[in-house]
Amino acid sequence: MSLALTACAQSDSGVGSGDREAAYKRVVKDPHPSPDAVIEAAGAPAGVARAGDGSLLLSYNAPNMEDDEGPAAAAWRIVSPAGRTVAQQAWHANVEDQPDQYIGVRDGFVRWHRSSRGAESAYALDVRGKRHKVTASDRALGTRPGDIVLHEGMPARFYRPANRTVAAPAGAPEYVDFALDERGSVWFVDQSRMPNRVVQQRDGRTLTSMPMPKPYTSGGAVTAAGGTTALALLRGGTVRGLMVTADDGAHWRNLTGGGIPWQDLKRDLVFLVLRALPDGRLLVGEREGRYWLADDRSNRAFHQLKTPVPFTSFTVQGKTLYGIADATTATYDLVKGEGLYASDDGGRTWRRQGQRG
Repeated sequence: MSLALTACAQSDSGVGSGDREAAYKRVVKDPHPSPDAVIEAAGAPAGVARAGDGSLLLSYNAPNMEDDEGPAAAAWRIVSPAGRTVAQQAWHANVEDQPDQYIGVRDGFVRWHRSSRGAESAYALDVRGKRHKVTASDRALGTRPGDIVLHEGMPARFYRPANRTVAAPAGAPEYVDFALDERGSVWFVDQSRMPNRVVQQRDGRTLTSMPMPKPYTSGGAVTAAGGTTALALLRGGTVRGLMVTADDGAHWRNLTGGGIPWQDLKRDLVFLVLRALPDGRLLVGEREGRYWLADDRSNRAFHQLKTPVPFTSFTVQGKTLYGIADATTATYDLVKGEGLYASDDGGRTWRRQGQRG
């Protein structure tokens, strides 16, 4: 099933940049923008979340392109597995606020927001778009199997589907990149001392603590799934490999080859894409750049993914890979092939994903 986003179709039909600029400015300034107008202005989703039944929540942001302050617009759209719009919502926003975070859970989606003033809020949406209350715990909680990372850092938050609760992971720093595995273990890097240490905790108790190998440090990027945990090895401020375990932290090895040209990764750590798939294979890459996927769960050999268009962001939802093509700089023009793409076979084939009607 190959679907095209509305905004992309309008770009192909020859809508001029001047017309699009005027429409964009109207949406940003509108105190009550419509979802269709925000989605058309944004051109491509900012993020994608997948529910247990295959429904997708696509989030959209239309910021003020001329200043880092002022009005903005945002929206979400839920698309059924058949590709049809089920529900959508839009609202007036502020550029200063952090973009909303969305994760997919078994019965729908969870939205988390933090304003420029530090206030946090969260709610759940089922696959029909009905809103449900989420409770924010006033204390950090020990993690359990089934818990899901909601926000990786600044501040660290996880979501417990069993009782729709958001909390900070007990025992971990307030501001830290962290991962949760299927056993409910929290993995993060303690950067408060040298050498940095990789820490595994469960239910607030430290299970393992491993020093980083010399001469490497870590920026904190970590991922865990399918029995694999990996974190980035930094040298001179750039990524030069991974530190990997496949036996719950009992043994670690350094991955500095495997077919990935680490010496060519020159972007800041914030551009690193590092994700573990449910089968334990690792995905490595750079936003706006190239991506490599492990040949198998041993994570010793990687191959570069062929993508239909250059992706500006990349994520993994279950076994599905999602890439987004979008403008990398503030512009009213759409880039060629702008939109969302998905692959269910490890990047061998891609389909353009979107809304059909």
